[in-house]
Amino acid sequence: MNFTRWSARLPRTQRRIAARADRGARRPQPAPAAGGGSVPAARGERADPSGPGDPPAATPDGAAPPAAVPTLDGLSVHDLLGQVPALVAVVYGPEHRIAYLNDAYADLFGSRALGTPARQALPELRELGLLPLMDQVLRSGKPRTVKSRRVPAGRPATTPGPRQEGSAPGPGRSRHGYYTFTCSPIEMAAPTVLAPGEPADERPAEGAVDGAPADGAIAAAALLRKAVTPETAVPETIVTDAVSDTVSDAVTGTAALGTDPAAEPIRGVLVFGADVTDQVESAERLRASERLQREAAVTLQRSLLPQELEQPDDLRVAATYQPGGTDAAVGGDWYDVITLGAGRTALVIGDVMGRGMRAAAVMGQLRTAVRAYARLDLPPHEVLQLLDGLAAEIDPHQIATCVYAVHDPNENRLVYASAGHLPILVRDPDGTVRRASEPTGPPLGTGGWLHTSGSVPLAPGASAVLYTDGLVERRDKDIYDGVAALERVFAGATGSPQVMCDRLIRALGITAEHDDDVAVLVLQHPARTGHDAELFHNAALELLGGVEAAPRARAFASGVLASWRFPLELRDLGVLAASELVANSLQHGTPPMRLRLRRTDRRLIIEVTDGDDHLPRRRRAEPVDEAGRGISIVATIASSWGSRRTPGGGKAVWCEFALPAG
Repeated sequence: MNFTRWSARLPRTQRRIAARADRGARRPQPAPAAGGGSVPAARGERADPSGPGDPPAATPDGAAPPAAVPTLDGLSVHDLLGQVPALVAVVYGPEHRIAYLNDAYADLFGSRALGTPARQALPELRELGLLPLMDQVLRSGKPRTVKSRRVPAGRPATTPGPRQEGSAPGPGRSRHGYYTFTCSPIEMAAPTVLAPGEPADERPAEGAVDGAPADGAIAAAALLRKAVTPETAVPETIVTDAVSDTVSDAVTGTAALGTDPAAEPIRGVLVFGADVTDQVESAERLRASERLQREAAVTLQRSLLPQELEQPDDLRVAATYQPGGTDAAVGGDWYDVITLGAGRTALVIGDVMGRGMRAAAVMGQLRTAVRAYARLDLPPHEVLQLLDGLAAEIDPHQIATCVYAVHDPNENRLVYASAGHLPILVRDPDGTVRRASEPTGPPLGTGGWLHTSGSVPLAPGASAVLYTDGLVERRDKDIYDGVAALERVFAGATGSPQVMCDRLIRALGITAEHDDDVAVLVLQHPARTGHDAELFHNAALELLGGVEAAPRARAFASGVLASWRFPLELRDLGVLAASELVANSLQHGTPPMRLRLRRTDRRLIIEVTDGDDHLPRRRRAEPVDEAGRGISIVATIASSWGSRRTPGGGKAVWCEFALPAG
């Protein structure tokens, strides 16, 4: 970009008048058009035939003529850069010597001596890490930008030396601020040194800087001639009368400065700092608000999850949940462990599609419903059938996947049903990992599907993992590739269930920046030996019916409980409960019948099964009634009781007694 060069020997006012006259002489004059008209000049300038006091002539269509467009021809470098609120510093040469600082820069950091190297005179540039950047810009000729650099409160000590005109020290900042700095390569016109002895009136008449080094005066007198890139372009109309506004003869009577058009331009760097404090603080407030919203959402999500997992007698379980991403849109992943009584345990994991408060709210309702349906002790597929209808009622536009599984220690199997969820993985004691196969139905909320249950062996020493898709799904891979990777990691996972959860999370690459929620539930069916094995026993008696069935059941229960070394009081209560349950089955049930006793390290379980699927219920017996008190007696003496239908028809009625501590 070209700058008009003027002699530095004219006084300021004369130079400006001469500059305007020269620009007027060089501006192309409009050529007369055919018919006596005229063509408007370039840049919106037009000839106006009316006199100074006459109104502007109307156009042929009657509209008022456009007003003349103002130009920037009369503005100097100081006019433009000296008054902008941004920080502007111009340096030159490999040492980045100071050529110019605008008022905003001097007000913030203090004035500096011209010609001083930036490393000495501008410590703020070193503290902000801009000096290496300026070296790169000077070498490469390409602009560089650093965003949102923090400028401390107050102002560092200034370098002694004469200040520039119009750059009186300001009061400094009352608090820290943030600036985005752009370093752009520029070229400055080389100065001309006049021979000593020339008349003093030919030297600049004003703006002298006493005591400034000669090289600083030369650089300050140099004008910004052109920018290397369009981004740093300076308007062509800037003229060099900025010289008289900033510096004059620095050699004090021995030389005068001008600009030499034939000399090689001086390369420098223009440092432009835009105050972005408001933007940065607004962004910080927004981030803080988002962080609080996310914390609230995660707190809500975690409050809807179990605060402490129930620990069954026969299983060891652990779970972990990690919210995805850094935004406030938590997901709808959940898990739960529900003890069903008689040693049986329900395990559930699910994922509501989508993210946000709505997904979390739907998740909370489904989890509550699962616990309520689980208390009915229904088969897994019936629980999912009820959940399917409920999900459609909660939100017809929201779907969820879910696995509901039940572990029965008497059968060493995991019976489950899946609604569109990923398969359960089971690792056998020898390390072999198997996927639980079909049946798998569509997600909850779709309706019109009859779910079915399947089963997978879970022998002592085996483990299983239930998980949501966030653990294995990646945007650039098939989801079953992730399941295969999980199988490989699970095959080598050892330790407690919590240790296994953590290992699976790490091995699958789940970090705080992971973009999806992850829920993992690990269960182990431990193989007990030694003293632990003495705390777990099973005993069963087949009852053929008839009048001898009740006496046989009492004798069997008494002998087994004595062999398990229970206290006498507990043995008597156990025998009474077994007698009442068998009597109820003999009266209301059908063969085959079985009495089963089971002890764990925490409880005694008594269970009677028969072939009739009519579930008993507790009722108040009238004083004159001869029957109907059996279940009431059991409910009174036992810690808990319940009943359920068994697969293939029939029912099971059970009760539990808590063992004394120690």
